[in-house]
Amino acid sequence: MNLPRTQHSPAPLGCPPAPAAPAAPAAPAAAPRGPARPGLRFVPGLLDPGNPALALAGGPPGRRLVVVDARVHELHGHRLHHYLDARGVDHETLVLPGHEQVKTMDAVFQVADRMDSFGISRRGAPVLAVGGGMLAEVVGLACTLYRRSTPFVRVPTTLHGLVAHRPGGETLVDPAFLVTLGRRHVASGLAEVLKVALIADAELFALLERRGRDLLDTRCQAAGIGAAVLARVVHAAAFDCGAADGRHYGHIFSPTLETRALPELLHGEAVCVDMALSTVVARRRGLVDAEQAERILRLMRRLELPVRHPLLESITLGGALADTVRRRDGRRWLPLPSGIGAGVLVDDLDGRELVGAAGWLRAWSAVADAAPTLDG
Repeated sequence: MNLPRTQHSPAPLGCPPAPAAPAAPAAPAAAPRGPARPGLRFVPGLLDPGNPALALAGGPPGRRLVVVDARVHELHGHRLHHYLDARGVDHETLVLPGHEQVKTMDAVFQVADRMDSFGISRRGAPVLAVGGGMLAEVVGLACTLYRRSTPFVRVPTTLHGLVAHRPGGETLVDPAFLVTLGRRHVASGLAEVLKVALIADAELFALLERRGRDLLDTRCQAAGIGAAVLARVVHAAAFDCGAADGRHYGHIFSPTLETRALPELLHGEAVCVDMALSTVVARRRGLVDAEQAERILRLMRRLELPVRHPLLESITLGGALADTVRRRDGRRWLPLPSGIGAGVLVDDLDGRELVGAAGWLRAWSAVADAAPTLDG
């Protein structure tokens, strides 16, 4: 997704109890239509022995090394092994921890070593990565390094793993895996869905407004809505992570916040705090009007997501911004929402403007906390 680029002078600083009168915002863009992202398929009933999709994914039938998240193995391992046995797939299993600490080169080498000892061929025996986004990244890197690239198949078991699909490898999505997620982890994953809605899909945002709590209550299994939302995200071709601009939305301040707040904040929670602050910045610049800003922040609260965190205000916001620019090779173009369902890139964010936006958000949160029934 190539966001338009714009430059704006920062709005006057301060901390009003409610948004000021807006300038005319940019019109929201309609959600782009297109095919599913390359290599990504929506496959309900993936572990049904009568469904050949997993056994045939990534290459011809035969041997498979299965790398699986420890918690996922505990919950679904028996069904996974029963499926592979029923389909006649010779396989070995490597169980890895599923927390953030798994993202180490030691874990990558552990996967590569097991690939070598299992004796897979470079093209004829793809690795199956069953778990969240972090496990998929580890397996993907190991497969890239092994014998000049070995194919692999992702089976995401979290909402984050689904939305954060990256090019390379085949991805099979089955919403049934989400049933066993804890409520907080479902909410964290819905932050990733909301990210797509805010920057690329106004219709998805409206759907989350109407039925977001149903998605949270049912772990995305609600009849007539769960599969529809997941399929819409899967088919959000315009938000493909291969696009250079849109993928950075929600990641201006969240990397610094998440790193410093571990393990207090989940990834999606940190992203939501980032999006809330970006929304206020956009509101104060006239990119988002008062009603839209209120809708965005209220929806975050209804999805049981944080809109602010004290740590974000205690760190130097200018320093966090500098960290982000440094991670992006000095590029200063950063995404902000422009209405709901669209975005722009700006290159003039500064620490002073961010401090003012954080102060406004703190005041808004205090009012919202005093009237929680408004979020129901």
